[in-house]
Amino acid sequence: MCRELSRSRTFEFLPHVADAYIAAYGRTLAEAFESAAFAMTELMTDAASISEALEDEVSVSAHDEKALLYSWLEQLILNFDIEGKIYSRFKVTRIEQEDSGWILNAKLYGDTFDPERHPSRTEVKAVTYHKMEIRRGRNGYVVKFILDL
Repeated sequence: MCRELSRSRTFEFLPHVADAYIAAYGRTLAEAFESAAFAMTELMTDAASISEALEDEVSVSAHDEKALLYSWLEQLILNFDIEGKIYSRFKVTRIEQEDSGWILNAKLYGDTFDPERHPSRTEVKAVTYHKMEIRRGRNGYVVKFILDL
């Protein structure tokens, strides 16, 4: 199933026996990471049911792009598990490589999870490195990853 986020960003759930295998797309690496986060939200609940009552900022760093994708998604899972926050819009404001590794800064827009307003779909336990890919093509980036359910 492919869902259109905008003219430039999409994601799709790929076939997998037990977990969620996702391909997320963007014209830029930042957009692909935003699409990956949105796809994870859609897996967990209906993103359209989430208001933008709160705005958070997050910063993650890692030694390479794959570790950065892992850290990014893991931070969103932690925000949900520990603080009960779920997001429907993501704006990566900075993603770049420095001498010490990769850095990502983002703004997150969402709400406190409420099962009365946010229908539960699937519990995401963790991000995995299994089958993780980050590719740049003619039309932009694709990131693929598996979420442990």
